[in-house]
Amino acid sequence: MTGRIAAETREGHAVETTATGPYARSEPVRGSEEPDRTKVGAFGLHPDDLSRLSPPNSPAYIFGKLQRVHAHKDGMPDVAVKLRAFLEERLSFTLPRIDAVVRSDDEATKLTLVLDDGLRVEAVHMPRNTRSPRVTLCISSQAGCAMGCTFCATAKMGLVRNLTAHEIVGQVLAVIAALGPADYGRVNLVFMGMGEPLHNVEEVRAAVRVLSDPRGLGIALSRITVSTAGWLPGLVALADDPHRPNLALSMNATTDEARARIMPVAKRWSLAELREVLARIKLRPHEKLLISYVLLAGENDTDADAERLAAFASGLKAIVNVIPWNPVEGAAHAESQRAAEFAKLLHERGALCTVRRNRGRDANAACGQLVQADSALPSRKRRLTVSAR
Repeated sequence: MTGRIAAETREGHAVETTATGPYARSEPVRGSEEPDRTKVGAFGLHPDDLSRLSPPNSPAYIFGKLQRVHAHKDGMPDVAVKLRAFLEERLSFTLPRIDAVVRSDDEATKLTLVLDDGLRVEAVHMPRNTRSPRVTLCISSQAGCAMGCTFCATAKMGLVRNLTAHEIVGQVLAVIAALGPADYGRVNLVFMGMGEPLHNVEEVRAAVRVLSDPRGLGIALSRITVSTAGWLPGLVALADDPHRPNLALSMNATTDEARARIMPVAKRWSLAELREVLARIKLRPHEKLLISYVLLAGENDTDADAERLAAFASGLKAIVNVIPWNPVEGAAHAESQRAAEFAKLLHERGALCTVRRNRGRDANAACGQLVQADSALPSRKRRLTVSAR
């Protein structure tokens, strides 16, 4: 199926608005009927979950058929009539529908996906044409976000609701079905879209378990990264998980005072508390923690900041990822011009560091730019409540 997707345009930028695959829509979605709450979302179920349904066939066989959506027929796995009836009676096979596609000049593609209750979330598909081509998928874990980070567009929405494992896995399946790749082994998956993943840690853990299972997509845990603004209870829960993916801390300031000004979560948990948890994580061979650092002019880009950041990373077996800030409408920040110099200072102080090449900026698909204004429901949105300790 090929759908003509509702076009998004911006001055001076032409966008491609055609998506292909079984989960592209032929017209914009403005809402949807109330979903069937009596059925369980199929795509977030692990073989262990399926076994509790006592199906007539092997749970592993059913799981493989569920996850390979390119082989589905009429929106369902291609299985025998008896098994099809069994599954159809108990499970929902609704995947997020692609409502809009915006392609950047650098080939990153932002997709707006509509959930079965009409809420919209965004995901980004980023192919990398190198000697060993790969695709990075950036996906959302919540509709909106409660963290309130001042440099991030998603914060404007507040938290509308958590996504289920079914919806999180569904994003990945729908995007791959529309844009590829056909080889799941070439996928890198980052939970860096809308939402704070560890504020929804149980559903994220369930989704990671499904996505990494070799009987399904089999995306290696070493190819999955979950980023957190510093939601400590979720970080503690994930730290000892045997199915733990890579972890990234969105740090963005080197003192608690400076961090609290741009990230309200810092008023609840200090950098010292976060570092204590990171230090006790038992990393896999060759695994490194990622410390993301969005650079803001005059706020967190001084030589002293570089000194403190290098000290924070020291002993953690971590890589610091310096990120030039992507402009967000209404945000009272400015992009620092010191990214290369700041990274050099970190390197001189013994820190492993990289400078991120921000992709999709011209399509509002880069880090911190994802937002869906019509999904920010005033009667339901929530923001992080903090209190002095």
